[in-house]
Amino acid sequence: MSIYQQQALAGNVQRPGIGQQYMGGMVDMAPMDSKQQTLMWQQGQYMSDSGIHSGLTTHAPSVSSKHGINEMDTENELDAVPMMYEFDPGFNQGFTQEQVDEMNQQLNQTRSQRVRAAMFPETLEEGFQIPSARIHPGQSTAVQRLAEPSQMLKHAVANLINYQDDADLAAKAIPELAKLLTDEDQVVVGQAVTMVHQLSKKEASRHALMNSPQMIAALIRAMATTTDPETTRCTAGTLHNLSHHRQGLLAIFKSGGIPALVKLLSSPIESVLFYAITTLHNLLLHQEGAKMAVHLAGGLQKMVALLPRNNVKFLAITTDCLQILAYGNQESKLIILASGGPAELVRIMATYSYEKLLWTTSRVLKVLSVCPNSKAAIVEAGGMGAMAIHLNHQSQRLVQNCLWTLRNLSDAATKVEAMDSLLQTLVQLLSSQDVNIVTCTAGILSNLTCNNHRNKVVVCQVGGIEALVRTVIQAGEGDDITEPAVCALRHLTNRHAEAEVAQNAVRLHYGLPVLVKLLHPPSRWPLIKAVVGLVRNLALCPANHAPLRELGAIPRIVQLLIRSHQDNERHSGHDSQGTLVEGVKMEEIVEGTVGALHILAREGHNRAVIRGLNCIPLFVQLLYSPTENIQRVAAGVLCELAAEKEGSEVIEQEGATAPLTELLHSRNEAVATYAAAVLFRMSDDKSQDYKKRLSVELTSSLFRGDPADWNEPPMDSVNDEMYRGNSPSADDGYLQVAPKGANRQDYDPVGSMQGLVIGHQGYGQEGNGYGPSNLSDAGIYPPAPGSNLPDLGPGMSPRYNGSDISSAAGHQIHFAGMSPDSSQMGAWFDSDV
Repeated sequence: MSIYQQQALAGNVQRPGIGQQYMGGMVDMAPMDSKQQTLMWQQGQYMSDSGIHSGLTTHAPSVSSKHGINEMDTENELDAVPMMYEFDPGFNQGFTQEQVDEMNQQLNQTRSQRVRAAMFPETLEEGFQIPSARIHPGQSTAVQRLAEPSQMLKHAVANLINYQDDADLAAKAIPELAKLLTDEDQVVVGQAVTMVHQLSKKEASRHALMNSPQMIAALIRAMATTTDPETTRCTAGTLHNLSHHRQGLLAIFKSGGIPALVKLLSSPIESVLFYAITTLHNLLLHQEGAKMAVHLAGGLQKMVALLPRNNVKFLAITTDCLQILAYGNQESKLIILASGGPAELVRIMATYSYEKLLWTTSRVLKVLSVCPNSKAAIVEAGGMGAMAIHLNHQSQRLVQNCLWTLRNLSDAATKVEAMDSLLQTLVQLLSSQDVNIVTCTAGILSNLTCNNHRNKVVVCQVGGIEALVRTVIQAGEGDDITEPAVCALRHLTNRHAEAEVAQNAVRLHYGLPVLVKLLHPPSRWPLIKAVVGLVRNLALCPANHAPLRELGAIPRIVQLLIRSHQDNERHSGHDSQGTLVEGVKMEEIVEGTVGALHILAREGHNRAVIRGLNCIPLFVQLLYSPTENIQRVAAGVLCELAAEKEGSEVIEQEGATAPLTELLHSRNEAVATYAAAVLFRMSDDKSQDYKKRLSVELTSSLFRGDPADWNEPPMDSVNDEMYRGNSPSADDGYLQVAPKGANRQDYDPVGSMQGLVIGHQGYGQEGNGYGPSNLSDAGIYPPAPGSNLPDLGPGMSPRYNGSDISSAAGHQIHFAGMSPDSSQMGAWFDSDV
C-alpha cells in the first residue's frame, strides 16, 4: 500500500491541487515549462489510486509509474536522500520506493486469502496468519463489509439444508413413532413420546407432526391413558408446542384433545399444569368451538379450583381463560359463581401486585359484575374495596377495568359501609382527562349516593358538588358524562344533612346557567329528564328561585310539559306501556316537569309567571290522569297556585272542583291531602253552608276506614328510569351505545306534612299556610275529641320534599307499596364488558 493510501485512510492527507502547497517542506514552486506541467497533471489527477489495494475509493495520488520523484524540480528544498513526502507533520516515518513495492506485492499475493478469511473463515488452517489491510481497529475493511451478505446467504442455505433434513427425518419417523405410541409396553410408549417431543421443538418436524392426524390422535390417546408422569409431561409439552400454530390447534381440536387437556388441570405436576393451561388458552383464543368444548368438559370448575395457587403468571393465564369463557355466556357466569369464583377473584385483587394478573382478574370481575347473582357475591366478598385500592395504579388499563367493574357493582353496594376513601378517590378522578374514566366515575357516584345519606354527606364534604358541576360544564352536551353527573347532583341536593348546602353550592359554582341550557335542544330526553329532577331539588332552596326564574327555567319547563303531554295523549291509545321517546316514557316527563313547577310555585313571583303561561287548565286536566303520581303532582301544584285568590279563581273556573272532590277518596294519602287543601282554599269566599258541606266531605274522606291504614306513608315520589348506558368493548376500550329498557323507581316519602296539614299554625302565611290554626273556629271541621285536627303521621308531606330522582346508573327501584329495603336493584347497564 502506498503512503498516499495509508495517509488517506488515516484522514491525514490533503488533496494537492493547483495553487496549493505540498506539505513536507515544499514551498512555492518555480515556474514550470509545459512538460513539467503535464507531469504534474498526471500525478495530481490522472494517476489517482484505483482503491484496489486499500479497498477504499480515494483521490489521494499514488507515486507515478512513469516518473520518479527525482525527475521533479525540487531545487534545494528536498532532502538529499530520495524519500516520499511527509504530508502530515505528525507522521515522521518515511518509506523508500522499495519498501512501498514490497508492501504492495505482499498485499496482492494475500488478496485471495483475505477474501477467503472474510467469507469462509472455517476453511482456513488453524494458526494461519494473513496480513490485515485495516488501518483503524474500529473500522471494517471493504472486503469484510462485502462479506456480510455472503455470510447471511451461507447461513440461509445451511438452514434450508437442515430444515429439509428435519422434515425428511420427521416424515420417515412419524409413521413408526405413531405405531410405537400404541404399544402395550409403557416403556416403549415413553421412549416414543420423548422422541416426538424432541421433534416438536424443531419447526420443520413440527409441521410434519401437525400434518399427521394419526400422530396427533395417538399422542392424545397416550396422554389420556398413561400413568407415567414423564410420559404425561412429554405429551402435554408436544401439544403445547403444536398449539402455537393454527394448523396445530385445529388438529388438537379435531382429535378430541380438549377433554384430555382439561383432565390434566388436576395434575400435581407444575410443568404439566403449565402446558395444559397454556394450550387451552391458545385454543380458546384462536380455535372456533373451543369454548363450548371446554365448557362441556368441565373446564370452568377445574380452572376456578386453580385460583388458590400462588404463581402469578400461571394465575394470569387462568383468569384470562375464565374471562374468555364467561364473556357473553350466562351459564358460565353461574358456574363460576357456584364454584366460589367471585371470592377467589376478589382475594387475588386484594393480595397481588403483578399488573398483568390484576388486569386479567379485573376483566373477569367486570364480566361477572353484570350478572345480578354474581354481583351480590362480589360485593359481599369485599369487591368494592378490592377494586378501590387500584384506582391510583399507574396502569391505565387496570384503572379503567376497575372503574367499569365498580360502576356495575355500585347499584348493589348502596348499603356497603366505610366507603369514604373510595368516594374521595372518585371525586378526585372527576378531574381526569380520560373521558372513559370520568364517565365511569360519574356513574359510580350517582349510584353510591342513591338513597344513602352517609355517602351523600361524604361526597359533599370532599368537594363533590364543585367537582360534579365542573364536570357538567366541561362535558356540555355529552350525555355519557353529563347525565350521570346530573343524577349524582340530584341525589346530593336532597334528603340529607348537607342538602341545603349542596343546593346553594350548585348556584355558587355557576351551575344554574348550564343546567337551564341543558333543558333546550339538542339535549335528549333522558338528559332533560335528569335535569328537570335536579331543578326541582334546587328549587327547594329559596335562594335559587330568582336565578332560575331569571334564566328562563319556568317557561322552558312548561314547554317541555306541553310537548310531552301532547306526545303522551297522541299515542296513549296505541301503546299500553306508554309513549317511549329515546327510551323515556312521556308520562314520566309530564310527572317530572309538573313536580318541578310544584316546588317553584312556592315563591310568589314564580306563581305569577306560571299563571301567566296559562298552564292551569292543563294542570286541571292532569287530575283525570290514570297515573297516581301525575295526580299527586298536579294536585300539588294547584295547591300552591291556590294560595292566592287569582289562582284559586282560575282553578275553579277551569272546573277543578269535580275531579278534586273525586280525589278526596284516593287511596294515596298525598293525593287526598292535596285535593282537600285545594278545595279548602277555593272555599274561602264561599257561603257558610258550602263550607259546612265541604267540611263533612273532607272529614269523611280524610278519616275514612281503618286509621292503621294511614300509618303507611304516601308514596310521594317521582318515577324515573335508567338512562341509556354506554358499554365499552371488552378489549378495544372505545364506547358503544347500548340502549336500555326503562325501569321505574319510586322514591321515599318525606318525613312530615310541614305546614300542609290543614290547620297548621302557619296557615295564612305565604307558601305554607292553608287555613286557620283551629279548623273548628272556621266551621270546617268539628273539634276532634281531646285535640285539634291530628297530624296525619310521619312521612305524609305531599310537598314532595324528599325524592332521589332515579339515578341514571343502577339506582334502587321502589315500587308502590314496597319499602326501600325490599326494592329491586337495577344494573346501570347489562352487557358483558
